[in-house]
Amino acid sequence: MGRQVRFISLIVLASAFGCACSGSREREATLKQDLRMIRLAIDEYTLSKQQAPHSLQDLVNGHYLKEIPTDPFTQKRDWVPQFDSVVLSPDQTTTGIVDVHSASRGVSSNDTAYSEW
Repeated sequence: MGRQVRFISLIVLASAFGCACSGSREREATLKQDLRMIRLAIDEYTLSKQQAPHSLQDLVNGHYLKEIPTDPFTQKRDWVPQFDSVVLSPDQTTTGIVDVHSASRGVSSNDTAYSEW
């Protein structure tokens, strides 16, 4: 009887660990999708307006994003924008958001920091 209880306990633990990994993989997939969507919106905004956005809210106000997504790991809209100069033409340079990263301090299943994605 004791063996059965231990065996069932092991199955329950393995199942819980599998679910945790699955949840993490789902959040990683969501993070990748959200980053792609925000980056595309940054590019479209920059090309259309001939200036880089100064905030992620600019992307919402300009109808390039419906809303700022919630980071699946921090559970907040706390994205870290990367600012830099953007050369639009030989005569025109603008400064604004050129990229965005997660504010999460977590590490992915392939040992890279989410903040580096």
